[in-house]
Amino acid sequence: MTDSKKFPTLRASKIGAAPEWAVLERKLIAIINESSLEFADRYTNSDNTLIWRNEWPGFDGSDDPYEGFMNFTLHYIMGGDERLDKRHREIWDAITWQWTEYGQVVDEFDEAYDWMHHGEALLGFYWFALANPHVLKDRQRTRKFAALYNGDNPKVGNWDPEHKIIKAPINGSGGAHYIHTWEDWGPNRQILEEYLPPFEDITGQDPYQKRTPWHDDAIYAEILEKINKHMGQGDVPVNLTATGLMTHAYMYDQDEKYKTWTLEYLAAWVERTKENGGVIPDNIGLDGKIGTYNDGKWWGGYYGWRWPHGTLTILEPLTVAGANAVLLTKGDMSHLDLVRSQIDMLWEKRIEEDGAIKLPNRHFDSGWRDYRIQRAIDPIIVWNISMAEADAQRVERGWHPSNEEISTEGYVLGSARPQHTAAWFGYIRGYMPDYPERILKNNLEAVDFQIKRFRSEEWNPFTMDHYREAMSIHDWQILQPAILEALVHLTLGGPMPAYHGGHLHVAVRYFDVEGARPGLPADVAALVEKITANVVELTLVNTSTTAARSLVIQAGAFGEHQIINASEKGGETVPVGGNHLQVELPASGTISLVLQVERFANEPTYEGPFTPRQSEVSIPATITGRTIG
Repeated sequence: MTDSKKFPTLRASKIGAAPEWAVLERKLIAIINESSLEFADRYTNSDNTLIWRNEWPGFDGSDDPYEGFMNFTLHYIMGGDERLDKRHREIWDAITWQWTEYGQVVDEFDEAYDWMHHGEALLGFYWFALANPHVLKDRQRTRKFAALYNGDNPKVGNWDPEHKIIKAPINGSGGAHYIHTWEDWGPNRQILEEYLPPFEDITGQDPYQKRTPWHDDAIYAEILEKINKHMGQGDVPVNLTATGLMTHAYMYDQDEKYKTWTLEYLAAWVERTKENGGVIPDNIGLDGKIGTYNDGKWWGGYYGWRWPHGTLTILEPLTVAGANAVLLTKGDMSHLDLVRSQIDMLWEKRIEEDGAIKLPNRHFDSGWRDYRIQRAIDPIIVWNISMAEADAQRVERGWHPSNEEISTEGYVLGSARPQHTAAWFGYIRGYMPDYPERILKNNLEAVDFQIKRFRSEEWNPFTMDHYREAMSIHDWQILQPAILEALVHLTLGGPMPAYHGGHLHVAVRYFDVEGARPGLPADVAALVEKITANVVELTLVNTSTTAARSLVIQAGAFGEHQIINASEKGGETVPVGGNHLQVELPASGTISLVLQVERFANEPTYEGPFTPRQSEVSIPATITGRTIG
């Protein structure tokens, strides 16, 4: 890496013992470094492929192995061991090859699946760019993947530019996947037993029951017939998660075509929602009309208002797409109005039950049903983008005491998934002041649990039965120890990304001056304590008693925010007028900073304050190859 630029600088003036949260934070960083490398070694072969089955049929599952290792690079960009980023890249390549052999991945991208799962698989791929935006194969893959959806690859028919639709719920490098076969859903049958029937008229099945006998061949055949008739073709809201891929491509080179596609696709869904009286329809035909294959009904589509998850797979893609559009337009908050309108629509239909306010989660032919406590994460992400008080109220009006619970139980089933977004929101809003210590202790306990679990003989990769059940495809994400929620919340000042394909929308990120790399320097801990529309307050602590440290603070994960000026609380104010501030920390030094910021003042970019070595050589951003004619 080359030397850093010179930025406006503040130097810590306070010297003293490190607070508890700082000590816990550094301990968590260290234990994740060590355990993640051990975990990777235990569950991979010498060529970095995963120790697992010899075959895996159907079109499900290629996302899951990527998820088991994706947090390695995210940990690196926050200050973790650089070997984790290297290891993640090696394993990513090996997984891509391995699942190509299984048949799911074609030309490095899932041949056919939905964007709930594409989004999960791509999270770690997005984070490669935050670690180093000048890796040629990452850039090439990004353009190749984006070309599957914006029409740049004419051989793959996923996109209809006339109707502004992605042409099928199941899509990928093989194009729109209209016909679902017996093999396609084979591995999923066991898992899907746990969900309600996908249609209301399946023979002998109560449409409101909570389980469906997919194991019954007659029922399975009927479900496949109905999927191909009613769900196989046309667009669905979960496809809006593809805007994350286009936004990722844009932040490499600011190519306007990716921004244009994102904004036009989101605008098309806004129009469909207006046409449907303010409720977003969950199925659009190849003719661009609502309910073409569903008897004209706006509900009942794949990953729609009814099956299998309900509002989760409606609100999350709307949130992801809205946040992407705000980022690409340098702060046009009107792009959040679509998800806001659906949050408000559901709120208007609330009921009070068992002393709690509940909102409908599903829409059946009989109307709205399955009332639940509001899922806080969607309005929290909206607020985290806008910093508008009205959006904070959207969270707080549906607040439930369970939002303040901090537990390790959720990590047991999927340790990379966000569990405590609501509690972090409560901390930033001022009514959970002990959150930093509590979440750090929680994450340390959870990592310790994961270490004991993956070291156990029960989870020995050479002796465990990988064929025992379809759920074994989730083993790596269940076992992995890189639990990063506390570090993202506290050091970066933001929620974990929306799990099914959101970007990292945070207040700040850091770069180590001496190491000329992303992340906090050795021994340094950070705590973002306050975020408003134009202020970020944070404290930096050097826990080393002997060595000084130097770091650069960047406003926003993608440099999208601008620091107007910065001051040490009670000290001097330094004009900044850019998106980077340098901070010098003497041994045992602490500084509490107040940053006056202008949000979304800059074009989002993966470029940071240091220039990677690759750019010192004349390597083009893409290599297009010869045109043979």
